Amino acid sequence: MSGMEEVNDSKPTSNGTGSKIFSSPKKPGSYGRGGNMKDGYVPNEKDLLTKMLHVQSKRYYLDVKENRRGKFIKVAEIAADGRRDQIFLALSTAAEFRDHLTTFSTYYDSLPPHNPETKTQDDGKLMSEIMIKDNRRYYLDLKENNRGRFLRVSQTMGRDSYRNYLAIPAKGMIEFRNALNEILDEFGSDDGGFQGELPLSQHVRVGQKTFHFDAGQNDRGIYLKVSEVQPSFRTAITIPEKSWTRFRDIIDDFVEKLEIESERVRAAEENGGSVGEDSAGNSGRNSSGAEDSPAKKA
Repeated sequence: MSGMEEVNDSKPTSNGTGSKIFSSPKKPGSYGRGGNMKDGYVPNEKDLLTKMLHVQSKRYYLDVKENRRGKFIKVAEIAADGRRDQIFLALSTAAEFRDHLTTFSTYYDSLPPHNPETKTQDDGKLMSEIMIKDNRRYYLDLKENNRGRFLRVSQTMGRDSYRNYLAIPAKGMIEFRNALNEILDEFGSDDGGFQGELPLSQHVRVGQKTFHFDAGQNDRGIYLKVSEVQPSFRTAITIPEKSWTRFRDIIDDFVEKLEIESERVRAAEENGGSVGEDSAGNSGRNSSGAEDSPAKKA
């Protein structure tokens, strides 16, 4: 036994460390965003399981969800003042996180007792690891301050994105690991969706501008982020993978038409005619310089 029991009547169990765990499997057909099947809506997310942990003054919710891209875990931290922070883990990332929690817990157990009078160095970091999944990076930092030791988990998505943070008291790392382990025992660590390598990022410089092309994947699927960067300006658009071919066809059409028009202009200039003349050298104007009437043109 891992010291954690599942209960289905929403009553908490204690594992002797001051942490309490709730588990609530979702009923079949229970959906999150996008409505309920019985209402005639197509669901975006299906709720599969929720676990709640009490660690000191904080609550943590581990929600297992599924959408058309596969299964994932939403981890939310609820502080005593109601503040909420959350990160998202693919099942394969959750498995990696679980293994890191074991390593962090072993290291934490080897440390001497915390002394609030001790001055911290290197921003209080004791141990760090990084996890990478597609365009997401997860920074794991075991830290200490005058209040104690804790694991800070931060997640970023792509270039220039803000970070989402979670802080787990060091004494609660084992409970987190056990909760993740039970989820993975039930659902496995296969993410579903696209499992291959995404195209590498590319960029193009045009004068003072730089255009960045970054492929990524999130819970809604694969996308292309196109960023325009200038010295004092930055903007970006996100193109879903299902629209890539349409964007390509439109750009190809523009390129082809512009090449045809450029060739026509070049040929006219080489023949000594004006750009507006047709292949016979007629400009569409009469000898007086006035434009011919439609009847005369005919």
